[in-house]
Amino acid sequence: MTITSLGYVRLGITDTEAWQRFGEDFLGMMRVEGGDPDSLYFRIDHYPPRLVCTPAAEASMTALGFEVMNARELDKVVRDVEAEGIKVTAGSEEECAERRVKRFVRFDDPAGNHLEIFCGPIFDHVRIQTPKVSGFVTGNQGMGHVIVTAEDVEAEFDFYNRVLGFVERNTSGPVYFMGCNPRHHTFGIAPRPGPGQLIHLMLEVAEIDDVGLALDRAAEMEVPMMFSLGKHTNDQMLSFYVYSPENYAIECGWNGLQVVEEEPSYEITEGALWGHKFTPPPMPEGAPAP
Repeated sequence: MTITSLGYVRLGITDTEAWQRFGEDFLGMMRVEGGDPDSLYFRIDHYPPRLVCTPAAEASMTALGFEVMNARELDKVVRDVEAEGIKVTAGSEEECAERRVKRFVRFDDPAGNHLEIFCGPIFDHVRIQTPKVSGFVTGNQGMGHVIVTAEDVEAEFDFYNRVLGFVERNTSGPVYFMGCNPRHHTFGIAPRPGPGQLIHLMLEVAEIDDVGLALDRAAEMEVPMMFSLGKHTNDQMLSFYVYSPENYAIECGWNGLQVVEEEPSYEITEGALWGHKFTPPPMPEGAPAP
């Protein structure tokens, strides 16, 4: 596999105060200082910040950062992507310093999602402190998993499978779930008209009590629930979902399935073995009642 893991997610946000509260007080990530004094930087392990939120006029996913093993693998990605007729741009020294990586390149996938491929994370060796969470499951499984949208799901799947080396783990109707390490899926594709966008981010916690405590925090902080506590059919994850300040689906999960040896892909007909009851997103302030 060319890509080894999801390294980071970068978001453009419209409410810094809301994201600081959501990321630090609810999700339990460690907020740290970074190269941009206006941005929020969150760590969840020994890596540089996994989530970076930068003020913007409109909310958007500005980059999915995928890691490769080394500079040779990064060069291979560049060659393979350029062979598809996609323009690839190298990150500047200043941008690498801000991301705390040795090198990275950027390009858009066929659906228009913004990707950054990097190697050589730079560690500061400051001990991670997440008092609200016993720990996050990362290591060779990376930050977690994401689901993005595409108008042409098949073209998007072909690019990630054939060019970037992701493996199809399972499908659910038109939705693909793909892996690049032992985590059941690191990446997923869902159909939606228009340019690609982020719709879902999962963070896996180390203990079942972390899930229960996060449920308590969600109730206390009035974080809007999206899916109640449940267990997935494909990755066996015990989890619940909330809405982020911009209504991204944020999943807090535990005990996800690891794929040690590749198995045949399969189709699921139900998303959950139990639970995961859906609640519509909160209405924008001032919107008329339905």
